[in-house]
Amino acid sequence: MPESISVSSGFDGAPHSSGSHFGGSLGGGAFRGLAWLAGALATTAAVAVGAVLAIFFAATLAVIAVMGAATLWLAGIALRARRTVHANDPSIIEARNVGGRSWVAYGWDETGR
Repeated sequence: MPESISVSSGFDGAPHSSGSHFGGSLGGGAFRGLAWLAGALATTAAVAVGAVLAIFFAATLAVIAVMGAATLWLAGIALRARRTVHANDPSIIEARNVGGRSWVAYGWDETGR
């Protein structure tokens, strides 16, 4: 027959003999109020820090959005300028770099024919 094992948590539901939640070494009334005040101050400080961090994060996202919009705007202007820069002046020729110091020019001999 197996032996029965009894486990006790040590909690019987009765209040501590000193009447304090701090293990019995501190008094009840004055320190309980002081602990409540310290907890309220810590909560207020945590809420304030959280609010500052939320504002900082929102400002960071706003700056990133503005910089992205400015980049897209400049890219659009550059593409539009690239499309519209086709010279109608016959004295201007087009040349492309084909590697190193070698260039190929187009349009320089068309007027001679």
